[in-house]
Amino acid sequence: MATTQMNYDHFANPVDMVEHIATIHDWTFERSAPDELTLSVCGAWCDYHISLTWRDDLEALHLACAFDFKVTKLRLGEVYKLLALINEQLWLGHFDLWKEDGMLLYRHGLLLAGAETHAGQCEALLRAALEACERYYQSFQFVLWAGKTAEEALAATMFETQGQA
Repeated sequence: MATTQMNYDHFANPVDMVEHIATIHDWTFERSAPDELTLSVCGAWCDYHISLTWRDDLEALHLACAFDFKVTKLRLGEVYKLLALINEQLWLGHFDLWKEDGMLLYRHGLLLAGAETHAGQCEALLRAALEACERYYQSFQFVLWAGKTAEEALAATMFETQGQA
């Protein structure tokens, strides 16, 4: 993700700033309400659907990033194990499952508590979500589509290649 230019006017609502960032990155977005924004971002494995909501009463910006997986009842237990293993490794945000819909998503909140919003904060929020989704996408895929255990799926996707072939 490229860093946006830092010549912002003051944005009273952090969702306004995220909309500006989306415009700079040429991401598709829809503004459904003054405090809500939905983005579509093309990743390496799929398109990510990011929903951002500003809660003025909490002074917090909530991000939910969903991707196109549906968890079946048959794989539910193994997905919960994988969620626990992955969430242990994350410093920011967490993966979650909406059981009723079978939808996997990444969630994170930016608590401002009276602080002024900066572009870097919003970009970091988006970057953390996209990096986590890209990093663990294949683990979810291995559990859901290949029938692997949570441990096998995570081990298969956590190695990092060094050097050149």
